[in-house]
Amino acid sequence: MEEEVLCYLDKVLEDEDVFECGDMDLESPLTPGCMLMTPVHRQFTGHIEKGLEMKKLVLSGFLASEEIYINQLEALLLPMRPLKATATTSQPVLTIQQVETIFYKIQDIFEIHKEFYDALLPHIQQWDEKVAVGHLFKKLASQLGVYKAFVDNYKTAVETAEKCSQANTQFQKISENLKVKGPKDSKDCTTNVTMEALLYKPIDRVTRSTLVLHDLLKHTPKDHPDFPLLQDALRISQNFLSSINEEIDPRRTAITTPKGEARQLVKDGFLVEMLEGSRKLRHVFLFTDLLLCAKMKKTSAGRQQQYECKWYIPLADLTFQLLDDSDVCPHIQVLPEHEIEEIKIKISVIKSDIQKEKKALKGQSRNVERLRKKMNEQESWLLLHSPTIPFRIHNKHGKSYLFLLSSDYERSEWRESIQKLQKKDLQTCQLSSVELQVLTSSCCKLRTVHNIPVTSNKDDEETSGLYGFLHVIVHSAKGFKESANLYCTLEVDSYGYFVSKAKTRVFRDTTEPQWNEEFEIELEGSQCLRILCYEKCYDKTKLNKDDNEIVDIIMGKGQVQLDPQTVQSKNWHVDVIEMNGIKVEFSMKFTSRDLSLKRTPSKKQSGVFGVKISIVTKRERSKVPYIVRQCIEEVEKRGIDEVGIYRISGVATDIQALKAAFDTNSNDILVMLNDMDINAIAGTLKLYFRELPEPLLTDRLYPAFMEGIALSDPAAKENCMMHLLRSLPDPNLITFLSLLEHLKRVADKEPINKMSLHNLGTVFGPTLLRPSESEVTKGHITLASDIWSHDVMAQVSVTWVQVLLYYLQHPPISFAELKRNTLYFSTDV
Repeated sequence: MEEEVLCYLDKVLEDEDVFECGDMDLESPLTPGCMLMTPVHRQFTGHIEKGLEMKKLVLSGFLASEEIYINQLEALLLPMRPLKATATTSQPVLTIQQVETIFYKIQDIFEIHKEFYDALLPHIQQWDEKVAVGHLFKKLASQLGVYKAFVDNYKTAVETAEKCSQANTQFQKISENLKVKGPKDSKDCTTNVTMEALLYKPIDRVTRSTLVLHDLLKHTPKDHPDFPLLQDALRISQNFLSSINEEIDPRRTAITTPKGEARQLVKDGFLVEMLEGSRKLRHVFLFTDLLLCAKMKKTSAGRQQQYECKWYIPLADLTFQLLDDSDVCPHIQVLPEHEIEEIKIKISVIKSDIQKEKKALKGQSRNVERLRKKMNEQESWLLLHSPTIPFRIHNKHGKSYLFLLSSDYERSEWRESIQKLQKKDLQTCQLSSVELQVLTSSCCKLRTVHNIPVTSNKDDEETSGLYGFLHVIVHSAKGFKESANLYCTLEVDSYGYFVSKAKTRVFRDTTEPQWNEEFEIELEGSQCLRILCYEKCYDKTKLNKDDNEIVDIIMGKGQVQLDPQTVQSKNWHVDVIEMNGIKVEFSMKFTSRDLSLKRTPSKKQSGVFGVKISIVTKRERSKVPYIVRQCIEEVEKRGIDEVGIYRISGVATDIQALKAAFDTNSNDILVMLNDMDINAIAGTLKLYFRELPEPLLTDRLYPAFMEGIALSDPAAKENCMMHLLRSLPDPNLITFLSLLEHLKRVADKEPINKMSLHNLGTVFGPTLLRPSESEVTKGHITLASDIWSHDVMAQVSVTWVQVLLYYLQHPPISFAELKRNTLYFSTDV
């Protein structure tokens, strides 16, 4: 237990800046002889009891870090008062306006945290398990508005301080040698810190406070009075963090370079590197002067993690494009989609098994840990093999490197972070082997991303995401300085990576685009929505040979968390997202997949939507409904080369206009189809199948399809699956075969449209084959029970995809041959 306490306190102090004791080297780790400990620390290390609760440890560690933070703010405030006093004299160092700009809101932040510290300290010193401190954290979270003002002014404050340092040597000396006190009873141990480093402390503090709230909730019983208060504090903190656009990178002081300049970590994360045709998972660290690519060393259980440097590039030597880039575009090997889908199935099954084990044995089974390890392996494989968007960087004096990312959003983030640093006057650097080893060793302490982004690394309490349909209206955008051709794309996450789901039309030559376009996006365990705003490039000479390269310029980007409580309401939730000075207004609401399963038959006998397919074909005297034939014809005529056809959502208002035209048999249908965006036509076809009173493959045959696809013997599966097709009513069968051949033709263009058979199966599978309400009430599927979890839903959804995929991968199926064929067993279904 004593070892556990000391490890936790070490971790807390590692998260803070290292204080120097005399001539202590910042490059070396903390030594026990130099560790600074508050009375609270000594209390725990001197009187550790076996039953000490982790909640007390978390609070104690946080209190210690609060003391350090308050001392840093105090050091920043120390020169403010004399500077303000001299501003009105005949020899001012700074003007009143400059002082107020540089030290904006520091006094308010200091008072907030001093009050919090003074209120929390007695509770820790006189610990009682029943004591409630949640109200203190909630109050602290409710005062975060002052941080918003500080963040908005931060860039101006740093720039003003830098200009004043250049213009005034007296202020330069002050700003470079601010003395920060050590904690109480630390023998007056102080450290010299620059004003720029201290001005960053509030930014760093507010982004990390949510971690403590997560830990406190983890170790607070749900029936404790603190629990709801801490939940409120966490919600307020997370909402605040998502409301401010993270323009300021989470930097931490790392080590000092030989020239005495501070090297800081700006950004880090896990990326997939392509190396001689193989994919390797790397942890990439962006410092203020170089980019370092590392891999985690394998260590025995209980030992501290270590990194091995694979390569580094000084930012002064880093470029994104060589003069001749013709020979650095290797073909990116993309795995067949069915392998990706098979892994998703395995992950869903394992998740379901974990839930069953935990319910049966209250989580005490060793089998749970075994399953978690297995799930981690599968999710890590998926994370490694799913990215396809290239991110190329070059050392202008040497080698080139290729990373693969899951979305243009991430690629833009890395590119922008590097380019922002390159605007400074950077000089190339050459690290000795010792310097490189020290820097690589520091990465374990400095990293902000600790685990690969997979579900198995998350707490059980964390949400598994949303399953169903997210309706999004992209209204308008403001803040553009010059007229441009503008459009937006929408991305959502699924299984740890992001996929583009919708795209607005291009609004030409404007500074205030008014799209007002609605999209319906299917979610698969999604937790985040991203919006990217682009300027359209019409210059064909700039188009890159690589199909995955996007040449349009990103004008702004932002993301919002999909909070179930916010989006799961009948009303639209209106929001504004700020991105690089641009404001995009949008609305969204969510329909769970449970509700989307239900089909409501239309009471009308006219029209086509919501009307039985047999009635429509009989009325039209056709074998395939007119709407299906026309939409297929239009997609094959001008949409078969469109990237993401059937996956990218069409504008909802356009889809509704086409629906009304087909329902009323308007004479303008052909004109509308010719003028309408192709994604809206594709969306209309999907909507028609979704609104059928029963799925195209019928309610009656649903259980048999589920059983047939699960057969292991190929011959038995072939007999069963073909017999099921023969059992369909003729209008359903002929329409299904027509759609099947159309989707195969679309997949033939996969190198251009990026839509494989597997992608198309994913889009259409749940629409053509779903359980009826009778299946639900009979008990085949229990929507209301705990069994029907999101993970189980995902697993069953993948099975529907497998059914369609089976027929898509099958050789051409002729209606006449199928009906004549008597070799298939005539089993009951």
